[in-house]
Amino acid sequence: MPDCTLHGITWGHTRGITPLLAAAQRFGEMHPGVEIQWKKRSLQAFADFPVEELTKTYDLLVIDHPWVGRAAATGCVLPLDEYLSAGYLANQAAHSTGASHGSYFYKGHQWALAIDAATPAASYRPDLLPEKDLPQTWDDVLALARQKKVAVPAIPIDLLMNFYMFCIAHGNMPFQHEDTLTDRVTGIRALETMRELYSLVDTSFFSCNPIAVAELMSAADDYWYCPFAYGYSNYSRHGYAKHLLRYAGLVQFGHSGRLRSTIGGTGLAVSATSANKAMAMEFAQWVASPVCQSTLYVENGGQPGHRAAWTSPHANYLANDFFNTVLPVMENGYMRPRYNGYLYFQDHGGEPLHRYLMQGGDAAGTLEKMNTLYRTSLQNITHYHE
Repeated sequence: MPDCTLHGITWGHTRGITPLLAAAQRFGEMHPGVEIQWKKRSLQAFADFPVEELTKTYDLLVIDHPWVGRAAATGCVLPLDEYLSAGYLANQAAHSTGASHGSYFYKGHQWALAIDAATPAASYRPDLLPEKDLPQTWDDVLALARQKKVAVPAIPIDLLMNFYMFCIAHGNMPFQHEDTLTDRVTGIRALETMRELYSLVDTSFFSCNPIAVAELMSAADDYWYCPFAYGYSNYSRHGYAKHLLRYAGLVQFGHSGRLRSTIGGTGLAVSATSANKAMAMEFAQWVASPVCQSTLYVENGGQPGHRAAWTSPHANYLANDFFNTVLPVMENGYMRPRYNGYLYFQDHGGEPLHRYLMQGGDAAGTLEKMNTLYRTSLQNITHYHE
């Protein structure tokens, strides 16, 4: 029997669990008597189930950064800055992939370490769509969509992340006001721009997340290009899927420059109720270290959070230059709000958007429904803009 058993929970894609299984195996070899058991849940359950409930069962938790407002309010995970050295955290901050590390810093504390970084980027089949023919502008994307060669994830959560992107593209950052997501003109323009694209793609995509789109594009020849979906380096690796995907930057949007997508990724947190806090903290620190992230983690299907891995020739060789290609998109990424209450909006705000894009209707009315959900999320919440 092991002297110490840690339990971890992550999400059930190769990118989410395989590198942590490999890391657990190696950590146990380096620390005889220690065993780390990882369980996985679906991507939807990963977004839906209250993390604070999971902290009662698991020592190590893979989380999304918008949850840290809840973490700060409940204290159910440990503030890592009270356990890890200032030098270690300074290195993590200095070598963050985009805003990944900072996204887990809230109200004066670091609630997780960025072990995974992602943002929507373009992807394509290089055997069907040569790099020289890739869309460069929004009009190019629409033209290819009219040819029925465009795939795009369109479940509510992904649509909501893209709504933020198009608000920015139309000149205004979302979440700058206490009563509306954005000003009325910007919001309506963002909705109408999205409707332009989503009216041209197959309705089956309204039930597809980014993984489903990547699987579809890499398994058959129907779709050549995806303009934006959270990137998965796995599909850029030889042997992972039937056909290789390559990734590209986002297109130019009018006179506003390249689209600016909404960052995702995950962080590793330690439960406040863990009976083995010191060992859990040691594992988290090691997994997020530049050495582990650049070797064992990325070699086993991970998509690291540490910038050293993204700029590593070794990692880019494994993933056909995925990291070098997507890094500029990551560095330009928009970070979502993290106030305690935001997750209510994230869970529900995409639903009226989903209905509007599927069925048509009134853009202004859709925006007001989203605004109502936003105001609900702010009830009894202060510092909404953090």
